[in-house]
Amino acid sequence: MERITEQDKNFLKQCLQLAQESLDAGDEPFGSVLVDESGSVIASSRNRVNEINALAHPEIDLARWALENMKPEHRKTATMYTTGEHCPMCAGAHGWAGIGSLVYLASGMQLSAWFSEFGRDPAPINFIPVQDILKDIVIKGPVEGYLLDQIKEMHHKSYLTIQNSK
Repeated sequence: MERITEQDKNFLKQCLQLAQESLDAGDEPFGSVLVDESGSVIASSRNRVNEINALAHPEIDLARWALENMKPEHRKTATMYTTGEHCPMCAGAHGWAGIGSLVYLASGMQLSAWFSEFGRDPAPINFIPVQDILKDIVIKGPVEGYLLDQIKEMHHKSYLTIQNSK
């Protein structure tokens, strides 16, 4: 597996800001950015499951954006950064959109463990390692350290918000 760079961490920090916006809007903390080959953020999205529906994941939004706004050769050189490893639905969207690389902060296995630790109901799907779904792309993640601690804390706050609303 390739190493997470400082540039990767900077893009993941932007994803964390989007995840915080999701949390502030009463949604689960997921955020993603799409970066072109020159290192410019060309699109961003946050979770909107509570606003739209259960399919309103930021990765789906960015895959759709890429298909509508980028030529195949540019999608192939783009990187999607995201706070959480793709669920199978988002991994499929990423693959079908032909986006070249993925960098994620927390794995699906970590998220499942956190849900269990918090006493939260498990996700309605099985998390499958993204490497088992996506072919022929560079994948980096999960990240260790303070960025991972930040997204875990956001998920804990999300759980507490859900508990308090019951």
